[in-house]
Amino acid sequence: MFSILKKELQSFFSSATGYIVIGIFLLLMGLFLWVIPGEYNILDAGYANVDGLFYLAPWFFLFLCPAITMRFFAEEKQNGTWEILTTKPISKLQITLGKFFAGWVMVALALLPTVLYYFSVSYLAEPQGNIDTGAFLGSFLGLFFLASIYVAIGTFSSALSNNQIVSFVLAVVLSFFFYYGFDVLASFFTSGQIIQTVESFGINSHYKSMSRGVIDSRDLLYFILLSVGFIAATVWKIKK
Repeated sequence: MFSILKKELQSFFSSATGYIVIGIFLLLMGLFLWVIPGEYNILDAGYANVDGLFYLAPWFFLFLCPAITMRFFAEEKQNGTWEILTTKPISKLQITLGKFFAGWVMVALALLPTVLYYFSVSYLAEPQGNIDTGAFLGSFLGLFFLASIYVAIGTFSSALSNNQIVSFVLAVVLSFFFYYGFDVLASFFTSGQIIQTVESFGINSHYKSMSRGVIDSRDLLYFILLSVGFIAATVWKIKK
């Protein structure tokens, strides 16, 4: 598994593509939070928080994670290396986990520089350090779990097609549905209990809970189970 993880990381950063993908993510995030005027601009908000980061990141992840994962299986099949890989003394589960964790590490590396925003806002706050650290840490942890689901979905999508573009589009659509689709479905109901139940199937409900700085075991269990579900589906697909 670790050999697969290492191979994917080396492949991603051996070309300019990896740096460009992460660079675009950080550039757009920085522009929206510090340069472009609007509700997400930290300087315009007048409050010492980085809430804009945690609102924008899930939407940027919709494109960042599929861009990272679309090549996992599709490229292997296009280059004819998939047959060689399957002859190695490694199980399908280990192959899948190696690629999944590689994708998760790549997203984490793209996300880590945004920690500088916390220190910047803390320094600019009046008085200095007047920022809700607990809410920031809870929200940041929520982004890592959110990334795990998106990467698991992207890995599954890559196993479905030999074409990287098709894999990318599938991953974007599936990720969007699980993030926001259940909120749309819930809007068709009038009963508060039914609305809450339907929304609980979606990622957004659990992510918003963690964004408030509350680490609930139910939210953690949801992220873990959904990630495991897509990993299991990927293993089933490549075995089939």
